[in-house]
Amino acid sequence: MDSQISISDLENIISEKVYIKIEKWNLYLGDAGLARNLAIECISNKDQGTLEAAKISLKAINVKVGDGLKSIPLINLITSAQILELEEILESFFNN
Repeated sequence: MDSQISISDLENIISEKVYIKIEKWNLYLGDAGLARNLAIECISNKDQGTLEAAKISLKAINVKVGDGLKSIPLINLITSAQILELEEILESFFNN
């Protein structure tokens, strides 16, 4: 499960389905360059259960804003629906 292929598979799914919501814009994590780090975090937290793995992982990723001097935890940029989407992705991914 923890192989490079699994990380890439999870990264691809996250890239296409999970996004940051800013006003009316959806910025997919693949386009933002955040999907791989989130996939790695999720795999490292899989023993926590899918919902906790999603939340812990989203809290662990800091998104640099502006000139990079400040950052915001990814969980603060994602809607509740997207957290549930990530949980469903992890549930499907970890159970296969």
